[in-house]
Amino acid sequence: MKRPVRLEPGQKLVLTANRLLDGRTVWWGADGTWDSHIGRAAILDADEAEVALLRATEQAQRDGVVGVYDTAVQDVVPPEPVTVREKIRAHGPTVHPEFAVETEQ
Repeated sequence: MKRPVRLEPGQKLVLTANRLLDGRTVWWGADGTWDSHIGRAAILDADEAEVALLRATEQAQRDGVVGVYDTAVQDVVPPEPVTVREKIRAHGPTVHPEFAVETEQ
């Protein structure tokens, strides 16, 4: 059974997966298609996300995606992922200065 995502005030859900052909991160849009830009992701409340997740999972193979799941985002435009993992998936690799880890010498 899937563990429910805990939403804080001001948070919603988006659906994400990886495109089977090239492994790129994709986001479920309001029109039911997958897009590589989180800014075009459908922002969903918990009930909407449950229905959309079921639909997206059922048609994942036909759509050419794998690993469909929901994740929390700040309810802003464009949506901003809550976790570091999803920020990296949405915006790029950890070499970005925002995600750099300082080392002590």
